[in-house]
Amino acid sequence: MLTDEARPMLDQDALRWEALLARDPEPECGSFLYAVTTQRVYCRPGCPSRPPLRRNVRFYADAPAAEAEGFRACKRCDPKGERAAIHAAAIRAACDLIEASEGTPSLATLADRAGYARHHFLRLFKESTGVTPHSYAASVRARRLQASLAAGDRVAEAVAGAGYGSESRVYGAPGRVLGMTPGAARRGGAGETIRIARATSVLGPLMVGATENGVCFIGFAEDFDALEGDVRQRFPKARIEPAPEALAGTVRQVVEFLEEPKAALALPLDLRGTAFQRRVWEALQAIPFGETRTYGQMAVAIGAPSAVRAVARACAQNHVSLAVPCHRVVGANGDLTGYRWGVPRKRALLAKERAGAKS
Repeated sequence: MLTDEARPMLDQDALRWEALLARDPEPECGSFLYAVTTQRVYCRPGCPSRPPLRRNVRFYADAPAAEAEGFRACKRCDPKGERAAIHAAAIRAACDLIEASEGTPSLATLADRAGYARHHFLRLFKESTGVTPHSYAASVRARRLQASLAAGDRVAEAVAGAGYGSESRVYGAPGRVLGMTPGAARRGGAGETIRIARATSVLGPLMVGATENGVCFIGFAEDFDALEGDVRQRFPKARIEPAPEALAGTVRQVVEFLEEPKAALALPLDLRGTAFQRRVWEALQAIPFGETRTYGQMAVAIGAPSAVRAVARACAQNHVSLAVPCHRVVGANGDLTGYRWGVPRKRALLAKERAGAKS
């Protein structure tokens, strides 16, 4: 007969076994390692190797505990993270080389410097950063261009200094490079009109900002001056124009959503960000109403399982809260991590969404 002390351990092992079979890299039962007695190796629960027989499995809290009983680390899933650390250092060095280069280093050059075959280096780079080396270099050029334009440099000089061969390469795809034309970026939004409207919501003061293309800002829980300051910081030279009547319908949708969320907040949006940020924001919009995802799951969803930190940064750089629901992303253990408008409000939003989904 089982004692009261032994039963919880068996229940925990049952949950771990289910996570092992599901190859869940972030199991709800908490982090653990499993060892296979027939092979004398220990693995992460997400290991891609063939599932062992249950009778050959032992569970451990960490690597030292498994190694103390004679097991060695699996070479496929790298449970100690040693190989991952080597890969990460190589990718950081490659990124530094791209940042320091005036042009775009070739894939062969980057792979040779890292000491990997080109196809292997390309896979590692995409897993770590979420983009290809070519796309990363493009983002570096775009950042240089944006900095030069913000400093007041002439468009032609900024384009050449950033490494673009001609202005046509920038003007031909302004949305892909800067989210606006180089001239508009140089002017800090000068020539654009950002309409704003205020309201009071159940979560405090609310402000909505919109360009002619769609909503570019949704903020709440701070005083109106602070919210307007956020808009002006993003568009320092744009004309900020109160437009309560023109935005009345949009504001009403946001207020109603905060009071009683019933579905996704569908609004025309003017999203301006890098290609990686947009991939993250689109993935956020795809999270079903009433559900949450971890940062690790979001990284997997966009095809960049190692880019968890980059995904977190993209979530933090989201300017249209609620419409791009970054509040639906939680920590690996389910904890409510930092939120621009405060963790208590994040908790309230998620509770209302879960209740709305059930009803």
